[in-house]
Amino acid sequence: MLKRILLSIVLLLVIAYLVVAITAFNRKPAGQVCRDMELVIKDTVYAGFITKKEVSGMLEKKGIYPVGKPMDRIRSKTLERELAKHPLIDEVECYKTPSGILCVEVSQRIPILRVMSANGENYYLDNKGTVMPPDAKCVAHLAIVTGRVEKSFAMRDLYKFGVFLQNNKFWDAQIEQIHVLSDKNVELVPRVGDHIIYLGKLDGFERKLERVKAFYERGLNQVGWNKYSRINVEFSNQIICTKREN
Repeated sequence: MLKRILLSIVLLLVIAYLVVAITAFNRKPAGQVCRDMELVIKDTVYAGFITKKEVSGMLEKKGIYPVGKPMDRIRSKTLERELAKHPLIDEVECYKTPSGILCVEVSQRIPILRVMSANGENYYLDNKGTVMPPDAKCVAHLAIVTGRVEKSFAMRDLYKFGVFLQNNKFWDAQIEQIHVLSDKNVELVPRVGDHIIYLGKLDGFERKLERVKAFYERGLNQVGWNKYSRINVEFSNQIICTKREN
């Protein structure tokens, strides 16, 4: 019985010590000032167009730049709401550390296509199907979309094709340009080979490109990549090739 009482006392003392230690660790020094702001970009593999200087500039302009201000007066949610207005930021989370640093974690919007329409519109399309401004400092390789590109068509149909390219290493590396005709039929300009791939409508583009890839492997590797000027896969059951004129 005495053993159990002693064990209980020891357990209570350990719990009390842990509570005091955690409380002391989390307690911020009175009047602690934010000494720095750390920016963490979650997706720099794809693009790097959000900088610490840009984030600082946004907060300074609104008078809420945290560095040099008391930590207890900094409102993380206010900073998040302001930074979320940036057209190139998808998600943002701000939090304080016990050492007096404000961390800003940013998820960028990832561009997947660059649209340069014949009607003068110039913009990026991101991985959620929304438009990004053309001055985004994108460093990733992207296929360029040209021709008669209506914005609604880009956001609905071309967006799906762009996501496909983003997730398909072969075709992402191969397709250099997407040209949209007046009837919304689509031609592709590959990086390798002096030919055009005519898809027609974008419906079923995955199956069409599977046939083109098989044709590349079985046909063009044998006869040469410049033998044909046009590869037509508009129809689901055949490939029509136009020989290059000598």
